[in-house]
Amino acid sequence: MTTKTTKIIYWSGAIFMSLWFGASGFFELTKNPVVWDITLQLGYPSHFIYILGVFKLAGIIVLLLPNRLLRMKEWVFAGMFFDIIFAFFSKIAVLGFASTIDTIVAFTVLSITYLLFRKIYAQKLIFEKI
Repeated sequence: MTTKTTKIIYWSGAIFMSLWFGASGFFELTKNPVVWDITLQLGYPSHFIYILGVFKLAGIIVLLLPNRLLRMKEWVFAGMFFDIIFAFFSKIAVLGFASTIDTIVAFTVLSITYLLFRKIYAQKLIFEKI
């Protein structure tokens, strides 16, 4: 795979995940009934939903900055992975396996995007100052 192709796939995944988490964060902060009802049904407290929304929106800002804050981007990827994993297991426990399709898609896209991030920025991550 050429560097150009790698970058196109990476940025497509980063934009897709940013749209996914951006919409979710926006709906959490605006108390969208669909998002809030499901999240409350899964057993999460309302104050947690607001915190999740703030961190999702902050994370996508970092994720979309080209060639900057590479270590912080790794934290954003980690946060997204944790969010997806917790959503997956919460949905299985409360709503059943059929409700987890979105988390499986998100996990797949995020995994590919992260692997390409590591490939593109491998040298910069080694020499980046903390």
